Order: sequence, then C-alpha cells, then structure tokens
Amino acid sequence: MDNATITATSPRPVMVRGSSAESIHRAREAARSFAEHVTRSAHAQVDAVVLVVSELVTNALRHGGGRYTLELSAEPDAVIASVSDRSPAAPRVRTPDLTHGSGGFGLNMIRRLGCELTITPGPAPGKTVHVQIPT
Repeated sequence: MDNATITATSPRPVMVRGSSAESIHRAREAARSFAEHVTRSAHAQVDAVVLVVSELVTNALRHGGGRYTLELSAEPDAVIASVSDRSPAAPRVRTPDLTHGSGGFGLNMIRRLGCELTITPGPAPGKTVHVQIPT
C-alpha cells in the first residue's frame, strides 16, 4: 500500500512507498510539503526537490523493479532524497533523446539540481540512490 506521513512540527524523515504511477503524485506532494517546511529559500529550491524526487521515483518504478521506498530527510543546508528499489543495477547517464522522446533527461537533471549523488547497495537485492539538494 502507498503511504506518506508528513510531520508539520519538525524535519523528521518522511517515508513514502510506491508501486504504481499514482504513487508518483503522492511522492511529489510529500516532497513539496517537506521541502516547504524545512527550506528557508525561494520556491525554486522547493521545485528542485520536487523535480528530483519525481525523477527518482519514476526511474525506480520504470527501471528498478516496479516498487520504491522514498525517504526525505534534512540537513542544515540540504534536503536528502533517498530512493530504494529492487534492482542492483546502477542508474546510467544517457544522452537525452531530443527527437523521439525516449528519455535520457532524468539522471542529467538530478545531477544538475543536486550537489551530491551517491548509490549504495541494499536493501538486498537492490540499491538506494541518495541525492542532496541544496536549500
């Protein structure tokens, strides 16, 4: 079941689990609410968090085994979005397809908007992609 819990009084981590296209919308809503609560910056930073989360969970559904867990947490100057999926295969950078619309934009956008991207193994058999987005 897809779920999201958002804490209004503290920047406690937020977790969203998803296994459907509809869960992407819930992940975006959770990201927007969390980022609005913890950022001191302009709307552009909130939008950056939402876009990174959207790309991460969409890629996890599409390429990572059809199920994901998103965790949002905060540091003094960044929101950390961590997305786990079932595939051990690392994301790969592709040249964006400007002609046929077959993708290649997601990881490039994530790298541009985030200040740090790391990939760690697990939970078994998959991986977790962590992105720090400056606020």
